[in-house]
Amino acid sequence: MDLINKAIQWLLAPEQWEGSGGLQTLLGQHLLFTVVTVAIAGLIAIPAGWAIGHTGKGREIAVGAAGIARAVPSFGLLILLVLIFGVLHKPEAAVLTFVLLAIPSLLAGAYTGFEAIDRKTIDAARAMGMTEWQILFKVEIPLGLPLLVGGIRSAVLQVVATVTIAAYVNLGGLGLPIITGLNLRRFDMVLGGALMVAVLALLLDLIFALAQKLAVPAGVGRINTKMPGKVAPVSEADKDTKKSPNYLQSNEKEMS
Repeated sequence: MDLINKAIQWLLAPEQWEGSGGLQTLLGQHLLFTVVTVAIAGLIAIPAGWAIGHTGKGREIAVGAAGIARAVPSFGLLILLVLIFGVLHKPEAAVLTFVLLAIPSLLAGAYTGFEAIDRKTIDAARAMGMTEWQILFKVEIPLGLPLLVGGIRSAVLQVVATVTIAAYVNLGGLGLPIITGLNLRRFDMVLGGALMVAVLALLLDLIFALAQKLAVPAGVGRINTKMPGKVAPVSEADKDTKKSPNYLQSNEKEMS
């Protein structure tokens, strides 16, 4: 408890938030790495995941590639890329490291979102005369959005936790107090930096959890976020009010 109190006192000390090396600057650097990394990974992984989910081709390759990317140790990869790119390109090496970390979650979220859609819904859209592009943008993307947001949520949390290693190559971030504290044997500083990373991760997790709930289209069954690719059962009330796509009924009587 004494160490925790010292860590909180260190965090709340005004001098820790002053100057160009203050905690607010380190927090900004940490967030910048996270946003840039997830954005670049999303530009690569999300279209690829949508293509896999829409066509049903290449899933095995994607799963294998994602497994390899997950198995690569981030710290070792960062050091290797810094040595390859040179000391003048350390930011590029760090971003590439974190991009490779974020791609598997984004890729999985994109294609499992499409796989979770009832194929009868897709067949019905084709029967109505929709083109493949219309099916993609008007049916599959809206219905697959909750699981995609879940993939983004997972990727963001992984990157936020891993960006701390950027401090090992003097790129700042919230890992800097941790590394500096270890070298100085200032464990209050180490714990303070770790607490900031944990609080940041919790806040981002809450934001994306809310976004994932809001991403569920109106009238669709509740998405089971604990088991990606599955849709939770729809309540009897939803069936009665015809909100579930599994219980759509014809409006022929109203049109006649």
